[in-house]
Amino acid sequence: MLRHFAATGDGLPPDGAVEVDAPDAGLRVALSAARSGDWEPAAESLARTRADRDWDRRGQYSAGLAELALHHTGWFDEWRRARPGDPDAALVAAELEIGRAWEIRTAARARYVSQEQFQAFHTVLRDAVPVLRVAADLNFEDPVPWRVFISLAMGLGAPRDVFDEYLARGRAADPYHVGLHARAVQYLAQKWYGSHAEMFAFAESAAAAAPEGSPLRGLPLYAVTEYALEHKAGIGKGPVAWSRIEGLVEAGLELSARFEPHDRRAAGFRNHLALALIRSDREAEALDVFRLIGTDARTFPWAYLGDSREMFLLMRQGVRAHVARRTPYFGGSVPASATNGPSPTTDPSTATTSPATTPPATTSPVTTSLAATPPAAAPAVAHVRAPLREVREAVLITGTTMRLAPAPGGGTFVETAPSADPPGRRKGMRTTLLGEGALPRLATTFSRGEKWPVLVVTKEGADYTLQLYRDGRLVTAHVWWADPAEMPTQQQAAERASALTTAYGKPDHRPLAAALRGTGDPRHHLDETFTALGLPPLPAGFGHQPEPLSEARGAQLVERRSFLRAIKESLSSESDGTSGGELPPLS
Repeated sequence: MLRHFAATGDGLPPDGAVEVDAPDAGLRVALSAARSGDWEPAAESLARTRADRDWDRRGQYSAGLAELALHHTGWFDEWRRARPGDPDAALVAAELEIGRAWEIRTAARARYVSQEQFQAFHTVLRDAVPVLRVAADLNFEDPVPWRVFISLAMGLGAPRDVFDEYLARGRAADPYHVGLHARAVQYLAQKWYGSHAEMFAFAESAAAAAPEGSPLRGLPLYAVTEYALEHKAGIGKGPVAWSRIEGLVEAGLELSARFEPHDRRAAGFRNHLALALIRSDREAEALDVFRLIGTDARTFPWAYLGDSREMFLLMRQGVRAHVARRTPYFGGSVPASATNGPSPTTDPSTATTSPATTPPATTSPVTTSLAATPPAAAPAVAHVRAPLREVREAVLITGTTMRLAPAPGGGTFVETAPSADPPGRRKGMRTTLLGEGALPRLATTFSRGEKWPVLVVTKEGADYTLQLYRDGRLVTAHVWWADPAEMPTQQQAAERASALTTAYGKPDHRPLAAALRGTGDPRHHLDETFTALGLPPLPAGFGHQPEPLSEARGAQLVERRSFLRAIKESLSSESDGTSGGELPPLS
């Protein structure tokens, strides 16, 4: 696979250039000015979208400005004071109310959202109704407020007749508005308030009615994503005929071919198309769609799987690995890109993540290195400060065969277990898209949304690496090198020790800092670190025996499954708890 992996990157922008819901040049200027306290560029840019009746762009602008106003309110307050009754400010205010409600609820798993949070979430949503009505009244020809109203209806569990009215009002303003219809597909999904039959019928009907060249023709791909979260791919795997799903994917490919590479109008459905192709084991075509997308990742579908940007990059990485793996080592070549133009270059003006997105705060060295080469399997084991039952549920999302064992004194040890896959299965079954054997990278996925820390130890040669993850992010990392010349400075050791002791509730970081600066046997200093943190000794055999947990008492296997099946299973026991409110009828 190493022979061809680099070639799969042809035509793809570097990871650092990828943005989620990236603002165009006009919105980027408005956001920059607003962060400096100047609201007028934002007002002018949003007014221009209204005058041009560019509703798709208007929806993107209002959402981006509202997200900025959620945490930087001064400029928006000034705008509303200076221009009372401004329809553009009213639209941002409507988006902002929905954002405030979700700030209270958070995106955490339902079991981590308190009843008080849910009650406050619903209260803020109900209180937002007058604000949304003002936005709709002042923007009577604009479909965007009705897209926001459908978001409100989803959060409050509004009955069907309310949803129908919101959708009808929005379609009367613009029958081809993508944002409105995409949100309606979500409402009609079986996991929300509709059914597979309703959702597909709606998406296909709206696409058929859209004019030639409209991105709305890609709407069925949004429905394919919703369906994929509930059912496996393949013939007879769900209530919707697989031939129908395949037909929609083929139509999506044909639609994509009508747009230029990196066309922002096509980015929405192309992101869904990439996921649909991955699900259908069509990695070479998915890779070409990633080339067409370029830097323009979108929140959905990737937010269903985790952090949007990280999942986009992980899936893209996995597709590259699959294509390289399936290319004959001798005489084979990676399929050439079908894109019509050069790949986007890394421009400082476009490579900075917009305030409207939330990228990982810290990039793991493992993640960074994977941009250049597939992960090498090094002996690794993790200690998770949570009971085995809870960890088992969390690791389902990785789609990797993993072995778990209760740790003495509490917590759970975790390792990848490729030897447990039946003979031939590794070749015949889809390999995890998160990187085979890359336990540090998997930890970013199964720790997301959890409150407990994950400490991953990796042995490479005579060196040991320690990485602390929490809520999907690398908090700190340390390497004990066999060469004492690589000892960290006192300040570096203190910073790392402080992060570790904070995570494990230890009051004094100084003993740990001394262990981190040790120049003796790396394994000895690693064991000292575990003792200082109050953690059990590492499993017997770690570092000189593959899969040491295979001999641990009480060890359990979590078998490999397809990535989307893993997503479904990890979410199946979750109750979102978002229903429970009613909307007063519109006057």
